[in-house]
Amino acid sequence: MTSCEWCLNYVWDEEYGMRVCCVPLDEDEMCDCLGGRTRECPFFQMDDEYKIVQKQN
Repeated sequence: MTSCEWCLNYVWDEEYGMRVCCVPLDEDEMCDCLGGRTRECPFFQMDDEYKIVQKQN
């Protein structure tokens, strides 16, 4: 199971004052995620700052 805490799509939202997922899920995908019917998020992207720096070099 992937953790939202490590996902690139899990960003700070000023309006809500908390981190939220910025992936635009449709109704079926949202129900699957919230209902626990998916093992891993298909939109998970590791937020790896070191990987970004390696691409710059």
